[in-house]
Amino acid sequence: MTAVQHSSYMMARWLRALWRQPVWIFTTLVQPVIWLLLFGALFKKVAEIPGFASGSYIEFLAPGVVVMTAFFSASWGGMGMIEDYERGILDRFLSSPVKRVGLIAGPLMQSAVVIVIQSVIIVLLALALGASFPNGVGGVLLLIVISALLGAGFGAFSNGMALLFRQRESLIGTMVLLQLPLTFLSGAVMQESLQPGWMQTLADFNPVNWAVEAGRSVAMGTIDWTLVLTRTGFLIAFLVACGVFATRAVRTYQRSL
Repeated sequence: MTAVQHSSYMMARWLRALWRQPVWIFTTLVQPVIWLLLFGALFKKVAEIPGFASGSYIEFLAPGVVVMTAFFSASWGGMGMIEDYERGILDRFLSSPVKRVGLIAGPLMQSAVVIVIQSVIIVLLALALGASFPNGVGGVLLLIVISALLGAGFGAFSNGMALLFRQRESLIGTMVLLQLPLTFLSGAVMQESLQPGWMQTLADFNPVNWAVEAGRSVAMGTIDWTLVLTRTGFLIAFLVACGVFATRAVRTYQRSL
């Protein structure tokens, strides 16, 4: 079997596991809806600030929530890896002919499926709340692809850290430490030009902000292709780096057995 077949098998395995957890499915799908409604109501008046990019905060926020959801959802991917480690399932996989890349790519593909579903829900809700997506279905699809790239990168990072830590508490602490700073050091909920200068500087090196900038550009208004292609290139490089890190973490773990 090829690496693609092994990855597909692992994706199906993780999707079946998710399907058996209805509460998790419910919270996964409802949480971004809550973010959109709460942030949209809380910061509604922000659109009245002189120089704000949009006349509707919901319209401005929707691409940011799509990106935030992909980031948050994928960041917990390593928890499944730790569960496999604790149950001894990971060791059994490593004693089989399964491709090592499939152990990482499978959960990332499952996470991508979840991100697509969440993103569609967010877009539909945003439309119901009065937002518009001037670039149509094509722009929304590109937004989802960009968000999935970000999610895949952080999903791979999470899986790699899980194999290094092998403890839930350490992984949870690391992800929580990253999630809020990276979210608010981006343009997800506030226009970047209205942020303090030091935050704008840090945002330039933030993968979450790369996805927000590219995603908002393709979904809303005139597309800046230079910005989109540059930020997407950064995200692909980030994904490759995290993928290499996670794959090496698998091999490091295997050598420790």
